[in-house]
Amino acid sequence: MTALHLVTGSPEQERPEPTRTLHALARVSHGPVPLDFDALAAEHPAVRGGLALAGDADLELRLACTGPEELREVAAALQRAGAAKVRIDLVLRTLAPAPVVLRPVP
Repeated sequence: MTALHLVTGSPEQERPEPTRTLHALARVSHGPVPLDFDALAAEHPAVRGGLALAGDADLELRLACTGPEELREVAAALQRAGAAKVRIDLVLRTLAPAPVVLRPVP
């Protein structure tokens, strides 16, 4: 006989979000057909945002991955989606300007 247990909440709430400590930028050049950013972002939770560019790359994606394996998976998915060229740069640290300090005028 099987005992039943009451579980509150949904199964998604029980599993915590994995830690995404590996940050990277993927600069992508389209192939003959532009990539569908919305589909890529929906399929891969590592995609945190992006910019459409004019220049050497057509798209720059901000990635936050759980580790090197997920980063490789996203890069392979970009190639399969039709990217002509994918360049991955790891983010070593984030830079931000220092806050402005206002001083009274004597």
